[in-house]
Amino acid sequence: MDRMTPLDALFLEAEDEEPGVSMAISSIAVFEGPAPTYAEFAELLAGRLPLIPRYRQKARQLPFDLGPPVWYDDEHFELDYHLRHTALPAPGGDAELAALMARLMSARLARDRPLWEYWLVEGLQDGRWALISKVHHCMVDGVSGTDLYSVVLDPSPRPRAAVPDKWSPQAEPSTFGLTAAALGQLVLTPIRQLRLAVTGLRQPRNLAYRSWSIGRGLWALSEALRPATRSSLTGSLSSSRRYAFGRAEVAQVKEIRHRLGGTFNDVVLAAVAGGFRSLLLSRGETPRENSVRTLVPVNIRAPGQESIRDNRVSLMLAKLPVHLEDPVERLAAVRTRLDELKTDHEIDSVALLTELARREPFALIAPGYRLAARLPQRSVVTVVTNVPGPREPLYALGRRLVEIIPYVPIGSTVRTGVSILSYCDSVAFGVTGDFEEADLAVLVRGVEDSLAELAAARPSEPVS
Repeated sequence: MDRMTPLDALFLEAEDEEPGVSMAISSIAVFEGPAPTYAEFAELLAGRLPLIPRYRQKARQLPFDLGPPVWYDDEHFELDYHLRHTALPAPGGDAELAALMARLMSARLARDRPLWEYWLVEGLQDGRWALISKVHHCMVDGVSGTDLYSVVLDPSPRPRAAVPDKWSPQAEPSTFGLTAAALGQLVLTPIRQLRLAVTGLRQPRNLAYRSWSIGRGLWALSEALRPATRSSLTGSLSSSRRYAFGRAEVAQVKEIRHRLGGTFNDVVLAAVAGGFRSLLLSRGETPRENSVRTLVPVNIRAPGQESIRDNRVSLMLAKLPVHLEDPVERLAAVRTRLDELKTDHEIDSVALLTELARREPFALIAPGYRLAARLPQRSVVTVVTNVPGPREPLYALGRRLVEIIPYVPIGSTVRTGVSILSYCDSVAFGVTGDFEEADLAVLVRGVEDSLAELAAARPSEPVS
C-alpha cells in the first residue's frame, strides 16, 4: 500500500469537486501497419504489467481526510477490462481520430478499478493503427506518462521478451487498518516538523536565502493572480470535450530558436500565443495584454528521475503576448516574461510549497483543495504543457511508432488547453476544448501559421 502525495491527491479532489470533469491525461501513439490482433495487443501489455505496479492498484480515500488517498492492490484485477478495441469510420483521417479522442476523454475513469485504459484503434489512413493511453492525472504527470512508452514499447523492431510475472496481490486494507495507520502518521507529524525546523536553524544562511527566494516568488505569483481580461476563453464547462491537433518539425523549432534566440519552450509558447491571437480575432474580440494568462507546468525531476510515476511538477503563470501582431516581438516578449519568472523564483516557491504540504496533516490541506476547486477563478485562461518525448524510435510488436499526439485535461473555468510533445523529429500539439468550443481548428491553424511566420522572419538586431 502506498500513499498519494498531496499533489497527486489534488487531481483526485479536483475531479470530485467538478461534476462531469475528467482529470485523465492521454496521448495517441500512431504506428505503421498492419494493426495487431486484440490477442497480440493483450499479450504485449500482459508482458509489461510487472514493470508498472500502479496499473494493478486502485485508489481509495480515507474517512475524514485523516490521511491522503492510498493505492492498494486490486485483488480482482482483469486486464481485459482496461484494454479496449475500436476502429475509426472511413476515411480514418485526423478529423475522425480527433473525434474519437474527444469522445473517449469526455468519460471519467471508473473509481472502482485501476485508473487507466488503453485503446487499440484500427482503420487509420495508410493502413496505420493507434494506441490511445488514458491515465488519471493522480497517477502520472506529462513526463512520467510519456516515459511509460519506453516501458511498454521496444527500442528496436525485435520485441523484447515478456517480463516474468510474480505478482501476488495483497489483501485490501480494512477501514480500521487505514484509519489506525493514518492516526499513527498524524502522531509523528510534529516530530518530523521539528526535525525540519532544527535542520533549517543549523544552516541559517541557507535558510535566509531560501526564505527570501520563496518570498520573492510568492510575491510574483500573487501579482499573476490578478484577474485576466474577460473574454470568450473562460466560462463554465460541460462534461463533453472537443479535440483537435496539429504538427510541426523539431528542426523548424530549433532553427527558429538558433536564429531568433530563446529556448525550445519559448518558441512553442510564442507560437501558441499567435494561435490564441488568431482565435480571439476570429471571434471579433480584441487581443489585449492581459487576455491570455497560461498555467505552464514545469518538470522538477532531477536527471534520471523520469521513471518516478507520481506528479513532480511546479508551475509558472505567464501572460501570452497575444496583443502583439509581430511574431518576432511575441517571441521576444515570451522570452522576457519567462526569464523574469525564473529570476523571481516562482517555480522554486511553488515547488517548496508542494514539498511542505507533504509534511502537513492531510486533514488541513484537503479542505483547501476543495475550496479552490469550488471557487470560480479568473486568473488562468488556459494551460500549455510542453513535454519532450523519446528521441529515438520505438516499436510495438515490430511496428514503428510514427508520432505521439498529446492531450491535456481542462477544468475549473479553463475552456481550452494546449499540450505539446516532441518525438524523434516531429512535434505534435493537441488542443482540448469544451464541447461548446467548436472553432478549435482556428487555434490549431493559428499555431501552425505562427510557427511559419517565425520561420520566415529575420531578427531585427543581432541575437545575444
